[in-house]
Amino acid sequence: MSTVKTKTRFVCTQCGSMFSQWAGQCVQCGGWNSITEENVRISTARAATTNHYANQRTEVTPADAVVFDHEVRMDCGLSELNRVLGGGLVDGSVVLIGGDPGIGKSTLLIQTLASLSEQYKVLYVTGEESLKQVAMRAKRLQLPLQGLRLLAETQVESILAHAQHEKPNIIVIDSVQTIFTDTISSAPGGVSQVRESAAQLVRFAKATQTSVFLVGHVTKEGALAGPRVLEHMVDCVLYFEGQSDSRFRVIRAIKNRFGAVNELGVFAMTDKGLKEVANPSAIFLSRQPEAVPGSVIMTTWEGTRPMLVEVQALVDEAHGQQAKRVTAGLESNRLAILLAVLHRHGGVATFDQDVFINVVGGVKVTETGSDLAILAAVYSSLRNLVIDQETIIFGEVGLAGEIRPVQSGQERLKEAVKHGFKRAIIPVGNAPKQSKDIQVEAVKHLQDVLNLLRS
Repeated sequence: MSTVKTKTRFVCTQCGSMFSQWAGQCVQCGGWNSITEENVRISTARAATTNHYANQRTEVTPADAVVFDHEVRMDCGLSELNRVLGGGLVDGSVVLIGGDPGIGKSTLLIQTLASLSEQYKVLYVTGEESLKQVAMRAKRLQLPLQGLRLLAETQVESILAHAQHEKPNIIVIDSVQTIFTDTISSAPGGVSQVRESAAQLVRFAKATQTSVFLVGHVTKEGALAGPRVLEHMVDCVLYFEGQSDSRFRVIRAIKNRFGAVNELGVFAMTDKGLKEVANPSAIFLSRQPEAVPGSVIMTTWEGTRPMLVEVQALVDEAHGQQAKRVTAGLESNRLAILLAVLHRHGGVATFDQDVFINVVGGVKVTETGSDLAILAAVYSSLRNLVIDQETIIFGEVGLAGEIRPVQSGQERLKEAVKHGFKRAIIPVGNAPKQSKDIQVEAVKHLQDVLNLLRS
Protein backbone atom coordinates (compact mmCIF):
# COMPACT_ATOMS: atom_id res chain seq x y z
CA MET A 1 0.00 0.00 0.00
CA SER A 2 1.38 3.36 -1.01
CA THR A 3 1.31 6.47 1.12
CA VAL A 4 1.63 10.02 -0.14
CA LYS A 5 3.26 12.73 1.91
CA THR A 6 3.28 16.43 1.09
CA LYS A 7 6.31 18.55 1.90
CA THR A 8 6.51 22.32 1.61
CA ARG A 9 9.74 23.98 0.56
CA PHE A 10 10.85 27.35 -0.78
CA VAL A 11 12.91 27.50 -4.00
CA CYS A 12 14.75 30.38 -5.66
CA THR A 13 13.56 30.72 -9.26
CA GLN A 14 16.91 32.16 -10.37
CA CYS A 15 19.50 29.76 -8.95
CA GLY A 16 17.40 26.81 -7.71
CA SER A 17 18.54 26.99 -4.08
CA MET A 18 16.10 25.50 -1.56
CA PHE A 19 15.20 26.94 1.85
CA SER A 20 13.03 25.89 4.78
CA GLN A 21 11.29 29.27 4.99
CA TRP A 22 10.54 32.26 2.78
CA ALA A 23 12.89 35.24 2.59
CA GLY A 24 12.87 38.42 0.54
CA GLN A 25 16.38 37.87 -0.82
CA CYS A 26 18.16 34.68 -1.85
CA VAL A 27 21.38 34.35 0.13
CA GLN A 28 22.96 32.25 -2.64
CA CYS A 29 22.51 34.44 -5.74
CA GLY A 30 21.35 37.70 -4.17
CA GLY A 31 18.08 37.85 -6.15
CA TRP A 32 15.20 39.80 -4.65
CA ASN A 33 11.64 38.38 -4.49
CA SER A 34 12.78 35.25 -6.33
CA ILE A 35 11.87 32.67 -3.64
CA THR A 36 8.57 30.87 -4.20
CA GLU A 37 6.72 28.18 -2.26
CA GLU A 38 6.39 24.67 -3.66
CA ASN A 39 4.55 21.59 -2.49
CA VAL A 40 6.34 18.32 -3.14
CA ARG A 41 4.39 15.07 -3.10
CA ILE A 42 6.46 12.08 -1.96
CA SER A 43 5.00 8.63 -2.68
CA THR A 44 6.60 5.59 -1.10
CA ALA A 45 5.35 3.38 -3.92
CA ARG A 46 6.73 5.67 -6.61
CA ALA A 47 10.03 5.99 -4.80
CA ALA A 48 10.34 2.23 -4.90
CA THR A 49 9.50 1.92 -8.60
CA THR A 50 11.10 4.95 -10.26
CA ASN A 51 14.53 3.35 -10.17
CA HIS A 52 13.49 -0.21 -11.03
CA TYR A 53 15.47 0.07 -14.27
CA ALA A 54 18.64 0.37 -12.21
CA ASN A 55 19.06 -3.28 -11.24
CA GLN A 56 22.77 -3.00 -10.62
CA ARG A 57 24.04 -3.26 -7.09
CA THR A 58 26.66 -0.69 -6.25
CA GLU A 59 29.87 -1.56 -4.45
CA VAL A 60 33.23 0.00 -3.71
CA THR A 61 35.83 -0.88 -6.37
CA PRO A 62 39.60 -0.25 -6.33
CA ALA A 63 40.74 2.10 -9.09
CA ASP A 64 43.18 -0.45 -10.53
CA ALA A 65 40.39 -3.01 -10.80
CA VAL A 66 38.20 -0.90 -13.06
CA VAL A 67 37.86 -2.44 -16.52
CA PHE A 68 38.50 0.02 -19.34
CA ASP A 69 36.44 -0.93 -22.37
CA HIS A 70 37.31 0.46 -25.78
CA GLU A 71 35.48 3.75 -26.15
CA VAL A 72 33.08 3.47 -29.06
CA ARG A 73 31.64 6.70 -30.42
CA MET A 74 28.57 6.89 -32.60
CA ASP A 75 28.84 8.86 -35.83
CA CYS A 76 26.17 11.58 -35.78
CA GLY A 77 26.26 11.99 -39.55
CA LEU A 78 27.49 15.59 -39.28
CA SER A 79 31.27 15.93 -39.11
CA GLU A 80 31.11 19.34 -37.39
CA LEU A 81 28.84 17.97 -34.64
CA ASN A 82 31.18 15.01 -34.20
CA ARG A 83 34.08 17.45 -33.81
CA VAL A 84 32.29 19.47 -31.11
CA LEU A 85 31.33 16.30 -29.22
CA GLY A 86 34.94 15.14 -29.24
CA GLY A 87 34.75 12.60 -32.07
CA GLY A 88 31.18 11.38 -31.84
CA LEU A 89 28.42 10.51 -29.38
CA VAL A 90 29.39 8.41 -26.34
CA ASP A 91 27.10 5.73 -24.91
CA GLY A 92 25.28 6.91 -21.80
CA SER A 93 26.21 10.56 -22.30
CA VAL A 94 23.76 13.41 -21.66
CA VAL A 95 24.13 16.41 -23.99
CA LEU A 96 22.39 19.72 -23.31
CA ILE A 97 22.03 21.99 -26.34
CA GLY A 98 20.70 25.54 -26.06
CA GLY A 99 20.07 28.37 -28.46
CA ASP A 100 17.72 31.17 -29.47
CA PRO A 101 14.25 30.30 -30.79
CA GLY A 102 14.33 29.37 -34.48
CA ILE A 103 18.11 28.99 -34.59
CA GLY A 104 17.85 25.36 -35.77
CA LYS A 105 18.14 23.17 -32.65
CA SER A 106 15.26 20.87 -33.65
CA THR A 107 16.50 20.73 -37.24
CA LEU A 108 19.98 19.73 -36.10
CA LEU A 109 18.70 16.97 -33.83
CA ILE A 110 16.16 15.53 -36.27
CA GLN A 111 18.95 15.30 -38.87
CA THR A 112 21.22 13.64 -36.32
CA LEU A 113 18.57 11.10 -35.29
CA ALA A 114 17.72 10.32 -38.91
CA SER A 115 21.37 9.52 -39.58
CA LEU A 116 21.77 7.48 -36.39
CA SER A 117 18.53 5.56 -37.06
CA GLU A 118 20.25 3.68 -39.87
CA GLN A 119 22.36 1.79 -37.31
CA TYR A 120 20.73 2.40 -33.90
CA LYS A 121 17.30 2.58 -32.31
CA VAL A 122 16.28 6.19 -31.72
CA LEU A 123 13.39 7.99 -30.01
CA TYR A 124 12.40 11.63 -30.54
CA VAL A 125 10.28 12.99 -27.68
CA THR A 126 8.55 16.28 -28.44
CA GLY A 127 6.85 18.40 -25.82
CA GLU A 128 6.35 21.53 -27.91
CA GLU A 129 5.22 20.23 -31.31
CA SER A 130 2.78 17.62 -32.53
CA LEU A 131 3.88 14.39 -34.17
CA LYS A 132 2.60 15.74 -37.49
CA GLN A 133 4.80 18.83 -37.26
CA VAL A 134 7.91 16.76 -36.51
CA ALA A 135 7.16 14.31 -39.32
CA MET A 136 6.52 17.17 -41.76
CA ARG A 137 9.89 18.72 -40.91
CA ALA A 138 11.69 15.42 -41.46
CA LYS A 139 9.89 14.93 -44.77
CA ARG A 140 10.68 18.49 -45.89
CA LEU A 141 14.36 17.86 -45.18
CA GLN A 142 14.10 14.61 -47.20
CA LEU A 143 15.25 12.49 -44.26
CA PRO A 144 14.62 8.73 -44.00
CA LEU A 145 11.47 8.20 -41.90
CA GLN A 146 11.57 4.42 -41.48
CA GLY A 147 13.75 4.31 -38.38
CA LEU A 148 12.49 7.48 -36.69
CA ARG A 149 10.35 6.74 -33.63
CA LEU A 150 8.35 9.71 -32.35
CA LEU A 151 6.62 10.34 -29.02
CA ALA A 152 4.55 13.36 -27.94
CA GLU A 153 4.74 13.36 -24.13
CA THR A 154 5.67 15.76 -21.35
CA GLN A 155 5.50 13.62 -18.19
CA VAL A 156 8.95 12.28 -17.41
CA GLU A 157 7.65 9.09 -15.75
CA SER A 158 5.66 8.25 -18.90
CA ILE A 159 8.65 9.04 -21.11
CA LEU A 160 10.87 6.68 -19.11
CA ALA A 161 8.20 3.96 -19.26
CA HIS A 162 8.11 4.22 -23.06
CA ALA A 163 11.92 4.24 -23.16
CA GLN A 164 12.09 1.06 -21.11
CA HIS A 165 9.72 -0.60 -23.58
CA GLU A 166 11.36 0.73 -26.76
CA LYS A 167 14.96 0.38 -25.46
CA PRO A 168 16.42 3.06 -27.78
CA ASN A 169 20.12 3.84 -28.00
CA ILE A 170 19.55 7.58 -28.39
CA ILE A 171 16.75 9.79 -27.03
CA VAL A 172 16.04 13.43 -27.84
CA ILE A 173 13.96 15.49 -25.36
CA ASP A 174 12.63 18.66 -27.03
CA SER A 175 12.59 20.52 -24.75
CA VAL A 176 13.54 19.99 -21.12
CA GLN A 177 11.52 23.09 -20.08
CA THR A 178 8.27 21.34 -21.13
CA ILE A 179 8.95 18.15 -19.15
CA PHE A 180 7.42 17.74 -15.69
CA THR A 181 7.31 15.14 -12.92
CA ASP A 182 4.30 14.23 -10.76
CA THR A 183 6.38 14.42 -7.60
CA ILE A 184 6.34 18.25 -7.73
CA SER A 185 3.19 20.34 -7.93
CA SER A 186 4.72 23.38 -9.65
CA ALA A 187 4.15 24.19 -13.31
CA PRO A 188 6.44 22.82 -16.07
CA GLY A 189 9.43 25.03 -16.79
CA GLY A 190 9.99 25.96 -13.16
CA VAL A 191 13.35 25.56 -11.50
CA SER A 192 12.34 22.51 -9.46
CA GLN A 193 10.56 20.82 -12.35
CA VAL A 194 13.51 21.25 -14.69
CA ARG A 195 15.99 20.03 -12.08
CA GLU A 196 14.01 16.96 -10.96
CA SER A 197 12.97 15.93 -14.49
CA ALA A 198 16.53 16.24 -15.76
CA ALA A 199 17.82 14.28 -12.78
CA GLN A 200 15.54 11.34 -13.62
CA LEU A 201 16.63 11.42 -17.27
CA VAL A 202 20.32 11.52 -16.28
CA ARG A 203 19.88 8.56 -13.93
CA PHE A 204 18.14 6.62 -16.68
CA ALA A 205 20.91 7.42 -19.18
CA LYS A 206 23.67 6.26 -16.83
CA ALA A 207 21.85 3.10 -15.73
CA THR A 208 20.90 1.94 -19.23
CA GLN A 209 23.80 3.42 -21.25
CA THR A 210 21.32 5.39 -23.35
CA SER A 211 22.56 8.62 -24.92
CA VAL A 212 20.24 11.57 -24.28
CA PHE A 213 19.99 14.96 -26.01
CA LEU A 214 18.25 17.67 -23.98
CA VAL A 215 17.08 20.81 -25.78
CA GLY A 216 17.18 23.86 -23.50
CA HIS A 217 15.72 27.33 -23.87
CA VAL A 218 17.87 30.41 -23.35
CA THR A 219 17.14 33.64 -21.51
CA LYS A 220 17.27 37.11 -23.05
CA GLU A 221 20.87 37.38 -21.81
CA GLY A 222 21.76 34.29 -23.86
CA ALA A 223 22.27 31.90 -20.92
CA LEU A 224 20.49 28.58 -20.58
CA ALA A 225 17.18 28.95 -18.79
CA GLY A 226 16.59 27.05 -15.57
CA PRO A 227 18.87 26.26 -12.65
CA ARG A 228 22.62 26.37 -13.16
CA VAL A 229 22.80 22.90 -11.59
CA LEU A 230 21.35 21.60 -14.87
CA GLU A 231 24.67 22.31 -16.60
CA HIS A 232 26.55 20.47 -13.84
CA MET A 233 24.37 17.37 -14.18
CA VAL A 234 24.96 16.77 -17.88
CA ASP A 235 28.15 15.59 -19.61
CA CYS A 236 28.22 18.13 -22.43
CA VAL A 237 26.80 21.64 -22.85
CA LEU A 238 26.50 23.03 -26.37
CA TYR A 239 25.42 26.50 -27.46
CA PHE A 240 23.89 26.94 -30.91
CA GLU A 241 24.53 30.50 -32.08
CA GLY A 242 23.90 32.56 -35.18
CA GLN A 243 22.65 35.87 -36.48
CA SER A 244 19.15 36.25 -37.85
CA ASP A 245 20.41 37.88 -41.04
CA SER A 246 23.00 35.17 -41.75
CA ARG A 247 22.54 31.61 -42.89
CA PHE A 248 25.58 30.40 -40.99
CA ARG A 249 25.27 28.78 -37.58
CA VAL A 250 27.97 28.11 -34.99
CA ILE A 251 27.80 25.42 -32.33
CA ARG A 252 30.21 25.76 -29.42
CA ALA A 253 31.06 23.32 -26.62
CA ILE A 254 31.09 25.06 -23.23
CA LYS A 255 31.49 21.85 -21.24
CA ASN A 256 32.54 18.42 -22.48
CA ARG A 257 33.61 15.46 -20.39
CA PHE A 258 34.57 13.50 -23.49
CA GLY A 259 36.41 16.08 -25.58
CA ALA A 260 37.91 19.54 -25.89
CA VAL A 261 36.15 22.57 -24.43
CA ASN A 262 35.44 25.62 -26.64
CA GLU A 263 35.46 23.43 -29.73
CA LEU A 264 33.63 25.08 -32.61
CA GLY A 265 31.45 23.63 -35.34
CA VAL A 266 30.17 25.68 -38.29
CA PHE A 267 27.00 24.94 -40.26
CA ALA A 268 25.15 26.56 -43.13
CA MET A 269 21.34 26.61 -43.05
CA THR A 270 19.83 25.56 -46.38
CA ASP A 271 16.38 24.51 -47.58
CA LYS A 272 17.51 20.91 -47.05
CA GLY A 273 18.61 21.49 -43.47
CA LEU A 274 22.00 22.15 -41.92
CA LYS A 275 25.13 21.48 -43.94
CA GLU A 276 28.53 21.28 -42.27
CA VAL A 277 31.21 23.78 -43.30
CA ALA A 278 34.58 22.03 -43.44
CA ASN A 279 36.61 25.21 -44.03
CA PRO A 280 35.15 27.99 -41.84
CA SER A 281 38.04 30.36 -42.59
CA ALA A 282 36.82 30.69 -46.16
CA ILE A 283 33.47 31.98 -44.85
CA PHE A 284 34.58 34.40 -42.17
CA LEU A 285 37.47 35.65 -44.29
CA SER A 286 35.68 37.87 -46.78
CA ARG A 287 38.36 39.55 -48.85
CA GLN A 288 37.44 43.06 -49.97
CA PRO A 289 38.34 44.32 -53.44
CA GLU A 290 40.54 47.01 -51.90
CA ALA A 291 42.21 47.23 -48.53
CA VAL A 292 40.67 49.81 -46.17
CA PRO A 293 41.93 51.34 -42.91
CA GLY A 294 40.89 49.57 -39.72
CA SER A 295 40.68 46.07 -41.22
CA VAL A 296 43.04 43.33 -40.00
CA ILE A 297 43.08 39.57 -40.55
CA MET A 298 43.94 37.50 -37.48
CA THR A 299 44.23 33.81 -36.66
CA THR A 300 42.19 32.71 -33.68
CA TRP A 301 42.34 29.26 -32.09
CA GLU A 302 39.00 27.52 -31.63
CA GLY A 303 39.12 24.20 -29.82
CA THR A 304 41.54 22.07 -31.83
CA ARG A 305 41.92 24.08 -35.05
CA PRO A 306 42.94 27.57 -36.21
CA MET A 307 40.49 29.87 -37.91
CA LEU A 308 41.08 33.07 -39.88
CA VAL A 309 38.71 35.93 -39.13
CA GLU A 310 38.61 39.63 -39.92
CA VAL A 311 38.50 42.22 -37.16
CA GLN A 312 37.38 45.74 -38.00
CA ALA A 313 37.93 48.92 -36.01
CA LEU A 314 36.35 52.33 -36.42
CA VAL A 315 37.87 55.22 -34.46
CA ASP A 316 36.02 58.52 -34.62
CA GLU A 317 36.06 61.78 -32.70
CA ALA A 318 33.89 61.62 -29.59
CA HIS A 319 31.12 64.24 -29.40
CA GLY A 320 29.79 63.34 -25.99
CA GLN A 321 31.18 63.86 -22.52
CA GLN A 322 32.53 60.32 -22.44
CA ALA A 323 34.07 58.37 -25.30
CA LYS A 324 32.25 55.20 -26.36
CA ARG A 325 33.73 51.70 -26.31
CA VAL A 326 31.51 49.35 -28.31
CA THR A 327 32.46 45.77 -29.22
CA ALA A 328 30.77 42.98 -31.20
CA GLY A 329 32.32 39.53 -30.76
CA LEU A 330 34.89 40.74 -28.20
CA GLU A 331 34.85 41.41 -24.47
CA SER A 332 34.55 45.15 -23.86
CA ASN A 333 36.76 45.05 -20.75
CA ARG A 334 39.57 43.58 -22.82
CA LEU A 335 39.32 46.48 -25.26
CA ALA A 336 39.61 49.00 -22.42
CA ILE A 337 42.81 47.31 -21.21
CA LEU A 338 44.33 47.28 -24.70
CA LEU A 339 43.56 50.96 -25.29
CA ALA A 340 45.27 51.82 -21.99
CA VAL A 341 48.36 49.85 -23.07
CA LEU A 342 48.30 51.61 -26.45
CA HIS A 343 48.36 54.98 -24.69
CA ARG A 344 50.91 54.14 -22.00
CA HIS A 345 53.43 52.17 -24.07
CA GLY A 346 52.60 53.26 -27.61
CA GLY A 347 52.06 56.96 -27.06
CA VAL A 348 48.72 56.83 -28.90
CA ALA A 349 45.81 58.41 -26.99
CA THR A 350 42.18 57.47 -27.68
CA PHE A 351 40.51 59.05 -24.62
CA ASP A 352 38.80 61.61 -26.87
CA GLN A 353 37.86 59.06 -29.55
CA ASP A 354 34.92 56.66 -29.91
CA VAL A 355 36.22 53.14 -30.59
CA PHE A 356 34.06 50.50 -32.27
CA ILE A 357 35.29 46.92 -32.77
CA ASN A 358 33.55 44.25 -34.85
CA VAL A 359 34.57 40.63 -35.49
CA VAL A 360 33.18 39.84 -38.94
CA GLY A 361 30.81 36.90 -39.30
CA GLY A 362 29.38 36.89 -35.79
CA VAL A 363 32.33 34.99 -34.32
CA LYS A 364 32.99 35.50 -30.61
CA VAL A 365 36.70 35.77 -29.88
CA THR A 366 37.61 34.90 -26.29
CA GLU A 367 41.33 34.21 -26.45
CA THR A 368 44.09 36.74 -25.84
CA GLY A 369 45.83 35.90 -29.12
CA SER A 370 43.65 38.54 -30.77
CA ASP A 371 45.16 41.43 -28.76
CA LEU A 372 47.77 42.42 -31.32
CA ALA A 373 45.33 42.37 -34.24
CA ILE A 374 42.84 44.53 -32.34
CA LEU A 375 45.45 47.16 -31.50
CA ALA A 376 46.69 47.12 -35.10
CA ALA A 377 43.13 47.67 -36.35
CA VAL A 378 42.58 50.55 -33.91
CA TYR A 379 45.86 52.21 -34.89
CA SER A 380 45.12 51.68 -38.59
CA SER A 381 41.73 53.38 -38.31
CA LEU A 382 43.01 56.21 -36.12
CA ARG A 383 45.95 57.08 -38.40
CA ASN A 384 44.10 56.16 -41.63
CA LEU A 385 46.76 53.57 -42.50
CA VAL A 386 46.01 50.68 -44.82
CA ILE A 387 47.30 47.26 -43.80
CA ASP A 388 48.10 44.91 -46.64
CA GLN A 389 45.41 42.26 -47.17
CA GLU A 390 48.10 39.59 -47.41
CA THR A 391 49.28 40.28 -43.83
CA ILE A 392 48.24 38.15 -40.88
CA ILE A 393 48.59 39.37 -37.27
CA PHE A 394 48.26 37.56 -33.94
CA GLY A 395 49.79 37.74 -30.47
CA GLU A 396 49.03 38.57 -26.85
CA VAL A 397 49.81 42.05 -25.50
CA GLY A 398 50.92 42.38 -21.87
CA LEU A 399 50.34 45.34 -19.58
CA ALA A 400 53.99 46.36 -19.96
CA GLY A 401 53.59 46.56 -23.74
CA GLU A 402 55.43 43.29 -24.38
CA ILE A 403 54.21 40.90 -27.08
CA ARG A 404 53.70 37.43 -25.63
CA PRO A 405 53.56 34.17 -27.60
CA VAL A 406 50.31 32.24 -27.99
CA GLN A 407 49.55 28.55 -28.24
CA SER A 408 49.85 26.63 -31.51
CA GLY A 409 51.70 29.40 -33.34
CA GLN A 410 53.00 27.08 -36.08
CA GLU A 411 49.53 25.76 -36.84
CA ARG A 412 48.25 29.32 -37.14
CA LEU A 413 50.99 30.14 -39.64
CA LYS A 414 50.21 27.04 -41.68
CA GLU A 415 46.54 28.08 -41.86
CA ALA A 416 47.60 31.52 -43.09
CA VAL A 417 49.89 30.03 -45.75
CA LYS A 418 47.10 27.72 -46.90
CA HIS A 419 44.92 30.77 -47.64
CA GLY A 420 47.63 32.64 -49.54
CA PHE A 421 48.97 35.11 -46.95
CA LYS A 422 52.50 36.38 -47.62
CA ARG A 423 53.37 38.24 -44.42
CA ALA A 424 52.89 37.61 -40.70
CA ILE A 425 53.42 39.93 -37.71
CA ILE A 426 53.74 37.60 -34.74
CA PRO A 427 55.49 37.36 -31.34
CA VAL A 428 59.16 36.40 -31.23
CA GLY A 429 58.24 33.32 -29.20
CA ASN A 430 56.12 31.99 -32.08
CA ALA A 431 58.61 32.76 -34.87
CA PRO A 432 59.82 29.63 -36.72
CA LYS A 433 63.54 29.04 -37.25
CA GLN A 434 63.07 29.33 -40.99
CA SER A 435 60.09 30.03 -43.21
CA LYS A 436 60.05 29.92 -47.00
CA ASP A 437 56.33 30.25 -47.62
CA ILE A 438 55.61 33.39 -45.61
CA GLN A 439 57.57 36.47 -44.50
CA VAL A 440 57.65 36.53 -40.70
CA GLU A 441 58.03 39.82 -38.80
CA ALA A 442 58.84 38.85 -35.20
CA VAL A 443 58.10 41.57 -32.63
CA LYS A 444 58.93 41.93 -28.93
CA HIS A 445 57.22 45.18 -27.97
CA LEU A 446 54.22 47.22 -29.01
CA GLN A 447 56.48 49.93 -30.39
CA ASP A 448 57.94 47.39 -32.83
CA VAL A 449 54.46 46.73 -34.20
CA LEU A 450 53.63 50.43 -34.58
CA ASN A 451 56.93 50.99 -36.44
CA LEU A 452 56.10 48.20 -38.86
CA LEU A 453 52.63 49.60 -39.50
CA ARG A 454 54.04 53.07 -40.23
CA SER A 455 56.61 51.71 -42.70
